Amino acid sequence: HLLEHMMFKGTKKNGPKTFSQTVKRNGGNDNAFTSKNYTAYFETFAADRIGISLNLESDRMQNLLIDPREFLSERDVVKEERRMRYEDDPVSTMVEQMMAVAFSAHPYQWPVIGWMADLNSITRDDLDKHYRTYYAPNNATIVVVGDFDTKKLLPQIERFFGTIPRGPAVPMVSAVEPKHLGERRVIVKKQAELPAVFAGYNVPTLKHPDSYALEVLQGILSSGKSSRLYKALVYEKQLALYAGGDYDNISADPNLFYVYAGVMPGKKTEEVERALYGEIDKLKSEPVADEEIQKAKNQIEASFIMGQDSIFYQAMLLGQFETVADWKLLEKYVDSVRAVTREDVMRVAKEYFSEDNRTVGILVPVKEKN
Repeated sequence: HLLEHMMFKGTKKNGPKTFSQTVKRNGGNDNAFTSKNYTAYFETFAADRIGISLNLESDRMQNLLIDPREFLSERDVVKEERRMRYEDDPVSTMVEQMMAVAFSAHPYQWPVIGWMADLNSITRDDLDKHYRTYYAPNNATIVVVGDFDTKKLLPQIERFFGTIPRGPAVPMVSAVEPKHLGERRVIVKKQAELPAVFAGYNVPTLKHPDSYALEVLQGILSSGKSSRLYKALVYEKQLALYAGGDYDNISADPNLFYVYAGVMPGKKTEEVERALYGEIDKLKSEPVADEEIQKAKNQIEASFIMGQDSIFYQAMLLGQFETVADWKLLEKYVDSVRAVTREDVMRVAKEYFSEDNRTVGILVPVKEKN
């Protein structure tokens, strides 16, 4: 994440701020983001300006300066970002602690932005070593989507990137998260208005055939205000102010499927937690109605297809799938979602949503000390 910031701070050919200024002068826009699996850099241009993007990206892939003064300045920026987004946000703090407990061996236990101790201790040379190791053609994927002639574009890409030498062999992540031997719990006491409950389950991702049933289950259980969790906990039982969940299936290694709820004033955390598990248990014991499963499939398919009206989203999906698995999985995505049955939903609920496979995070509000 810190190197992502530094990638906009200049090369030998293009000084600090030059990158984004050049993009904007040519009517484009640019940005970047870092996940637990990859860092992505992107520019959107008119079709006749694609050469500008290739020029700028190939330059900073090999010629980044990492000026010591700029490094110290950006490190302070990231530290402040951490304070604002995580340390000053009680729910984010609790989720961060929960992830650290959910994974005991795999590096998913570490927050992308780093712990404050990491940021305080990292040096300019550490960052340069990381850059020289990971930022090379043998560890990169170029994705281009839009109005172009492939026969003309491929030689351009080769001209800009073909002369960049391979980097060293990239260290592989060999850690495998062991099977949980029982529920893990985290209690975070922090100044906050109301309690919150999160429960995460270790599940496979898009490289595993169960990911499609898990995605449909997520739609039924926790996607939006018409989902089972929201209807039961917020509307019917009035135990929670909000309820939902998420399943990040675009991940290189098994990750978390989590559900959550914000406790209603006057209600008990234990009561909300039991209600969350109650809705999950129904999926294990009662077949989902045909209309409900079809609704979830329709929402997933519509989001997937309509999102690709944007060439940016098309490019992002291709890059994500290729980086963590294989871009060709996109071609069978819709058919795989359509093929999910009521029996599949019940099976994965029983397989993965067990107490022993669960990590629970509880936010306990405390009053500010004078």
